[in-house]
Formats: sequence, structure tokens, C-alpha cells
Amino acid sequence: MTLVEKDQKYIWHPFTQMKTAGAALPIVKGVGTLLIDDKDNSYIDAISSWWVNLHGHSHPYIAEKVYAQMLQLEHVVFAGFTHSPAVELCEKLSKHLPSNQGKFFFSGDGSSAVEIALKMSVQYWKNKGESKTRFVALDGAYHGETFGAMSAGARSIFSAPFSDLLFESTHIPFPKDEEAAVESLKVELAKGDVAAFIFEPLIQGAAGMRMYKPETLNKLMKVCKDAGVLCIADEVMTGFGRTGTIFAVNQVAEEPDFICMSKGLSGGTLPLSLTTCTNTIYDAFLGDDIQKAFLHGHSFTGNPIGCVAAIASLDLLEKEECQEAMRNIAARHKIFAERIKSLDIIKDIRQTGTIIAIELKADSSGYASTIRQQLYQSFLAEGVLLRPLGNVIYILPPYCITEPELTKVYEVIEKKLIELK
Repeated sequence: MTLVEKDQKYIWHPFTQMKTAGAALPIVKGVGTLLIDDKDNSYIDAISSWWVNLHGHSHPYIAEKVYAQMLQLEHVVFAGFTHSPAVELCEKLSKHLPSNQGKFFFSGDGSSAVEIALKMSVQYWKNKGESKTRFVALDGAYHGETFGAMSAGARSIFSAPFSDLLFESTHIPFPKDEEAAVESLKVELAKGDVAAFIFEPLIQGAAGMRMYKPETLNKLMKVCKDAGVLCIADEVMTGFGRTGTIFAVNQVAEEPDFICMSKGLSGGTLPLSLTTCTNTIYDAFLGDDIQKAFLHGHSFTGNPIGCVAAIASLDLLEKEECQEAMRNIAARHKIFAERIKSLDIIKDIRQTGTIIAIELKADSSGYASTIRQQLYQSFLAEGVLLRPLGNVIYILPPYCITEPELTKVYEVIEKKLIELK
């Protein structure tokens, strides 16, 4: 039995169980930006393997740190115990986070990080003797696939089967129209029952890499601060340099009450996530009454191997050569956008930091757009991994991508766009 046959027999793959999806591609090795299959074909990972990989696959520096930690301590219960990798990671992150972020809560994935922030928000108000259980989010929001995260997100193809089970959230207009978004937010907050405003700062990922300005986000956060409503920044995708700064909220003056991070946190090496919050939030849970405690935990919370991977990834991210690589990617994206902007098939091109999105004119938009699968397979055939979000092609590469590799990604996209013309 071949690797593919085994794979298809036993494993249920996300988004590939449809009859039209084709067989899953067996990958046996990763080197830098390249993924190599069982037939020795290579593919440029232009989307960082679902936005997680920062420095390339099988990075030797991260691997060395992980190996050394495996020989020292692989895991310990994170209740009543601690360890130096967790402490060091929090200290290292503190240098890049807004100054008000004083406490760190570990978990294992982005949805869990969001779920924790949502639960903390509701219980924060409950501990203060107030009932505030409604959330406000942006139209098109995506915050994960657990029930709370789906509830906070916009109703979509991802949450449709579970719509009857989701709690109430209100979605204000996407802030491309700043005035409409701000006014709508003010109306909702005036009702007095909002626990928190949750947002993907500057870029909505799953909605098609929709982008908005830091100045607009700052106004929305200021409205919340003035109304005494908590702010949750979902940095699961935008964190660790994707928007041009270590965190997207580094570009705004207002500071959120919570920040959720995962994906690039460990450099794409191991599942790890964090929910950070202010000391004010933390203090509302202190006391001798167990009912005021935040009774939430995961078996692998604070896993030391994951923490060491994250520390190593941050070491690399902080190096000037990595920062220069990020600036170079952003500059090359701009040149590419200018080159292809006149193609008739293109509806819009937008860019923030190392992320560029090309929205195509199509009969249907959104994740279920028929053009998506056609493009995905044709890109793979050219040796490039790109997963369009419906009719939106985006590039979100590891920072180690070479000049020739990035050139090939651009050339393959341009070639396919001309063929679609």
C-alpha cells in the first residue's frame, strides 16, 4: 500500500473530503521555502503552510533548540508548576507587546486562544457583578472553529451547520467605510450589554485578506475605551511581522485588553497559543472564592518544547537580516502589484506588509467560488503552493523566501491570470 493510499484510507483531511478535491499530496520533506513530495517534486510554500511558517521548514536553529529541550524536559502539568521556557518566552514577548499586556495564558491553537479571551471577557464582568454577554465584531470576521470563536465570527460556510447553536454576536460594517463602522459601533455599545469588541487588526484573513487602516482601527478602539468596553485583538494570523510590525496593534495608539496569538508563535514548528491580558483583567479573578477563578486548562498548556520553539523563532525574527527580508518582500509585492494591475481579470489589489491579495473578477466570490479549485490545482502543477480564498489569490510567504523563488511565484500567478483573461 502506497503512502497516498494509506493517507486516503485513514485520515480525514480538512477541505479535501469532497469528491472534486482529488487525492491528498504526500509531503515527505521540507527545506526552507520548499515542500518535497514522495516523487521528489518540490513546491514553493507561498502561503507559509496556512500562515504558520515564518523562517522556513526544518529550520536548523529551531530544530537544535527543540532537540535539546526534548532531552531536558518534554512536558509537565502547568497547574502549580512552571518552567524556564515558559517564563523566558513571556519575557521575550513582553518587549514587543503593548505595555499594558501583563499576563499570559497558554493554550494550543488559535481558536482556543480566542475562546479563552471570550470566556475571560464574560467572566470578568460577572466577577464585577455585571451581566455583559454580547460581543461585537466586524462583518466578515473569522475567529476560529470552536463554538465561541464561530459565534463571534460572521455567519459563513464554516459555521452554517451549527448556526442554531451559536450565541448572540453583532457584526458592524467592515471599516472600509470608517464612518459607518464607527457610528454602528457607538450604537451597539450604547445598549450597555456588550462584553467586548473582537477584531482581526488591519487584515481579515479568511474573509479574503480584506484590509483597513491603522487609523480606523484606532478610532474603533477609542470608542470602546470611552464606553468602558473591552477590546480583543485576534492576532492569530497578523502577529509576528505579517503586517510590517511584530504585532499589528503596534501600529495603533490605543491598547487592547486582550491579544490572541498562535500560528507564527512557534515559527510554524509546534502547536502553541497564548492569550495575553492586562493586570486589570487578571485582578478581577483573584480571591478565595473558587467560583471567581478562571477554571480553564489544557493538557499540554505551556508545553516546554513548544515554548522553546517559540523562543528560537523570536530570536530569528528579531535579527536584522529577517527584518530586512520582510521589508524586501513588501517592496517586491508593490512592484508586482504595479506590473499586473492593468490586467482585465483583476478587480482589486491590496497589500499590508508581507501580505498581498489579488481579487479577481468572478461570477461568485467567497470561499466556495468555483475559480478557487481550478487555480489551486494549476498552481500546484507549476510547483507553487497557493490556496486562493475563493476569488482572492494571496501571497504570504516565509520570510526566508529567496529572490528567484518569489520571482517564480509572481510569474506563475501572472501566467495564470493572463490565461484567465
